Formats: sequence, C-alpha cells, structure tokens
Amino acid sequence: MTHSETAGTPQDRIVFFDTTLRDGEQSPGCSMGTPEKIEMAHALDDLGVDILEAGFAISSEGDFQAIRAVSQAVRRPVIASLARTRKLDVERAAHSLDLAERPRIHTFLASSDLHLEVKLKMSRAQALDHATAAVRQARSYVDDVEFSAEDATRSDMEFLAQLVAATIEAGATTINLPDTVGYSTPEDYAQMFREIRSRVPAVANITLSAHCHDDLGMAVANSLASIEGGVRQIECTINGIGERAGNAALEEIAAALMVRRDKYPYPHSLKNDLLFPTSQMLGERISFRPAPNKAVVGSNAFAHEAGIHQHGMLANPLTYEIMTPASVGVPSNSMVLGKHSGRRALGHRLQELGHPLDAARLDEFYHRFVELADRKKAIYDQDLVALATQTTAATSLAQA
Repeated sequence: MTHSETAGTPQDRIVFFDTTLRDGEQSPGCSMGTPEKIEMAHALDDLGVDILEAGFAISSEGDFQAIRAVSQAVRRPVIASLARTRKLDVERAAHSLDLAERPRIHTFLASSDLHLEVKLKMSRAQALDHATAAVRQARSYVDDVEFSAEDATRSDMEFLAQLVAATIEAGATTINLPDTVGYSTPEDYAQMFREIRSRVPAVANITLSAHCHDDLGMAVANSLASIEGGVRQIECTINGIGERAGNAALEEIAAALMVRRDKYPYPHSLKNDLLFPTSQMLGERISFRPAPNKAVVGSNAFAHEAGIHQHGMLANPLTYEIMTPASVGVPSNSMVLGKHSGRRALGHRLQELGHPLDAARLDEFYHRFVELADRKKAIYDQDLVALATQTTAATSLAQA
C-alpha cells in the first residue's frame, strides 16, 4: 500500500500514547516516586499527549497508588493502566482508574509461539481464551480497552490475525502490535500491519497501534513505517527511555512529522516547542540525561564545530539545520569552537566578545587557536580573549 492510500482523509491524525511512566519508568535508572510521576504527568499533559500510560497496577502498591494519583491530577488525556490477561490484574487496573476522567485498561498477552511455549506454557487456543476473556472483563469496567499482542513481530501471521479478530469481537477498541524485542525492520513492520488489515476486516473500525523497542536502533524508523501500514496510534517515551535499549523516542517521531510533512501529512496534538523542556524535566528526575548526540534534544543536536558547517550556519542556518532550535523548544543553536572550527566562526565570536581582529591578526590568531585546541579539549571564552590579547600584542611588537 502506498503513502497516498493511507493518508489524506480529514479524520486521519496521529495519536500519541506516552508510556514514559510505565515502560520507561520500569527500566534501570528510571525509577520515579509518585510525586515525580505527577510532575511528569503534568508536563506530558502540557505537551499534548493523547494517552498517558501511568503504570502497571498489579506490579506493586506503589504503582497502584501512583496511577490513582495521576488519574486524579491530570484530567485531559486518557489515562491507561496496564494488566496481564488475568482476572486479578484486570480488576486491579480497573480500580486504579476509579478517579480517571477518561480511563483505559490496556491488557496484553504474548502471541509468538516462542513466548507462549517457553514463557507461558500455553497453547494458542488457551491464549485466545485468555485474551478474549480479559478484554470482555475490561469492557465490563470501561469502554476504552486496548489489547497488545506481545512479540507480535515474531508471531505466526495466521494466528496473529485470529487473535486480533477475536479480541476486537470481544470489545477491544485499540489493537497494539508491538515489536517487543526490537526485531523488526521498517519494511517488515509496515507489511505486518497491511497483512492484518487485509486479513481482519474489523480492524477498519478500531485504532491500530505501534509500540517499538530500539534493540537494533530502528524503533523510530519502525514507528514511522507503521504509519504507512495504517497505524494511527504511536506508543513512545520521552528521551526513548525503556526496557533494554529503550522505546521509540517521542521527540524524534514528533520532529519527523514536523520536518517531513510531505511524507507524513497527519495532524497531532503535540506542542513541539515543549519537546526540549519536557526532555530536560525527565532528565532531572531520573538518573541520566540524553546522550549528547541524541537527536532533537541532545546537547549537541544544534551545536556546530566544523569550520565548513559554521561558515554555512553564519550565512544561513538552513544549510545545516533542518529545523530551528526554537521549533522544538531549544533556546538557541551553538557554535562550539574547537580544532575543526574555521576563521569565520572565530572572527564572529571574537566580535561578540568585544575583541575584533583584522584579517592579518585573525590569521595569526587562528594558528595560535589551533595549536591550543590540539592540546586542550574544551576552549572557553576566556581562552579566546587571552589568545586575542596575545596576538594583538605580538603583531604590534612585530610591527614596531
């Protein structure tokens, strides 16, 4: 199916399902207490996420209470509570959402033979029974029920289609087919959704969802490819935190939709200028921040050191930036001065520091700067001022 076959209708929009507080929070180094979860929930609400997965109610009393607290504190987005396909899990999830304005129960069961046989010791027939029973139970509590077929990308297509059809018939309003272990490629992931749409006509009446992990570094690529396959809900996390290598990064998907509107002409509710502030807020509440070279929100995402790049940036930022820093909430881009910098960027910075140099002195300054940059990893403004002063003194002495 081509792009034109999946896009263009007025009702088409991308729904963002944020699982920072559930899938993200359960990864090493990302644990948050209830007060921190509430703070992040408010930030995610401000950002504009449509669904906020607040936790896994059965996992602990702390998670149960955190879901209740988030449900009470944040009223606009749908609040989702995760549950296995077990009666007690679903019941616990339902009670954790008692205070929610817009509750969703999200229940899941593995669909791959590997998981069924090795992990669950369950037959396909038993899986169908468990899944449909859980969805029916969840529908007795709420109208909004999501079913996830864990490890969908390594599942038999015929059985996966049976499971999807059965859970829709049981009352699921959203079907999520996750790439649980980050195994898929973009082409394969999009094709899986096309196959399901072809095999299960009832899919036309529900929302299809993608949930990708980054084990092969393709979580965002797979998520974007799923849109081509008919997906309209994307499950993701701030900064891509999550199990193992993490989840698809919300900010990267949002940026792709913004920059490549030609390919993904779908509206959504996110406020892009809050992407960086939300990323920073999360970094302050867990044990690590994004890597410097992290797309969109990393500290180097809008930094330029190479002389050719700096020259282009000074002429027109569009030469090396496909989006403005302000469009994602970054205060400004930065010219990082190092051994790869060129004369023009150095001259520009010296002008800003109040130490302009003529062409001859700038050339002398440049050679002194490169020698220093080869010895020193970080170059600060005081280094530049000192070099400029030395250069001026040396050239003045030589002319005398």
